[in-house]
Amino acid sequence: MESHFGMGHRVGVGHRVRNLTAAVAVALVALTGPDVRLGAQGASPKDPATDADVLGAERLFTAWAEGQLRFRGYPGMAVGVVSDQRLVWAKGFGLANIAGQVPMTPQTKFRMASHSKLFTATAIMQLREQGKLRLDDPVSRHLPWFAVKATESDDPPITIEELLTHSSGLPREAGDHWTTFDFPTREALKALMPNRQAAFAPEIRWKYSNLAYTLAGLIVEQVSGDTWAGYVTRHIYQPLGMVNSSVDTDVPGLATGYGRRMPDGSRSIMPFIDARGMAAATGITSTVEDMARFVSAQFRTGAAGGDRILGTASLREMHRVRMLENNWSRGNAIGFAVTRNRDKTYVGHGGSYPGYITHTLIDLRGKVGVIVLTNAQDGDASGIATQLMNTVGEAVAKAAGTTPDAMKWNPAWSRFTGLYRGRGGDSHVVELNEKLVIINPEGPNLDNPIELEPLGDDTFRYVAPVGGGPVGEVVRFVEANGEVVRMITGDSFVERVRN
Repeated sequence: MESHFGMGHRVGVGHRVRNLTAAVAVALVALTGPDVRLGAQGASPKDPATDADVLGAERLFTAWAEGQLRFRGYPGMAVGVVSDQRLVWAKGFGLANIAGQVPMTPQTKFRMASHSKLFTATAIMQLREQGKLRLDDPVSRHLPWFAVKATESDDPPITIEELLTHSSGLPREAGDHWTTFDFPTREALKALMPNRQAAFAPEIRWKYSNLAYTLAGLIVEQVSGDTWAGYVTRHIYQPLGMVNSSVDTDVPGLATGYGRRMPDGSRSIMPFIDARGMAAATGITSTVEDMARFVSAQFRTGAAGGDRILGTASLREMHRVRMLENNWSRGNAIGFAVTRNRDKTYVGHGGSYPGYITHTLIDLRGKVGVIVLTNAQDGDASGIATQLMNTVGEAVAKAAGTTPDAMKWNPAWSRFTGLYRGRGGDSHVVELNEKLVIINPEGPNLDNPIELEPLGDDTFRYVAPVGGGPVGEVVRFVEANGEVVRMITGDSFVERVRN
């Protein structure tokens, strides 16, 4: 059944599942519930959950997603779409456990892997708000035992911020734990650090590091006096109402994780794996519904308290790009990965754990987030999340949007058109269809003209796609003897050229 809005168990390695595609095709099940309010703030006056375009987009995505399961042989997946403080749509596809024919639902639990880093970064920012640490603190200030083989003798000390932005230069891992599934304990991590060789000096390039986030989690423990799991439970899970989330526990309701599909169509069943001392990098378990609560927290404003787990300023810092990949294709904020698609910027994170691939994508301006959780080692959660955002997510953003009514065009504004000249060059104000724009007549093309957004009293706002000019500032015109003689943009002005 479907509306808006199983149990796995620990098994040994090596059990093979055959005829998986057929099993999933027989049980493409969608179990959902009513939409969920996720925070104290009120919902938008519009209801995207019942919008006709949103409902159509849900049908479109559902048809495509069911095809993905059939043709790729995925066991199952669960998805959700958040609009500000509401989970407006969530759906399970396929199976959480094939042998038991357990259907996938929005309440099914998944190992979230590197989503854990978002919780570690949030914990660090909470402690910073309390004045207990600084982002530019050297790691050794809080972990006196910390040492690593530097690339050069004059390498600066690694800071907390560099751990959180993947700019520390540290190795990606602490050992062979992804191959052996034997993750190090805290004590083992302390012992191995002096022999770890940094690949780069700090701030040289973006380099993903689970080891870096492991250290950040140990800083949370040292500064707070709590275990990382205990801190996250008390200061993030509980305030947000994430009652079905945990850390490194083989809990009831956990989807069975399956390995990649082999040439014969089979998939191995993956064991439950304890991340031990690396929980801060990869140890959490959660659901679509609980992750929706974390997504909604990113849209809240005001001082920290209650379900506002961070203040506005800290959230803005967490969402701002700090380090770019060398090819500028993506970057890292504090905890969050930052990507561009269809001229929009998204924050979020992915996760890969034996038997699980997950992804969360958040459009901060549209206050929309999507969550995709799969229980297959080859599940394309990132690609599926992009399609979910491009269909249901964009429809939800449009339906929930509260764009202010544009000021009615005044034909008298036509008098502001014409050529203006200053020391730096010429500007030409042109009237389009009930709209004024500024172009540079000396420029090589007509791409991206400046728009003049009416504010009233014959004043306008300077609207531009980039921030080099007086973007967002007021544009006004000076008249003398019944003629326009000057245009002032921000604090600068140009004179009207008389015909």
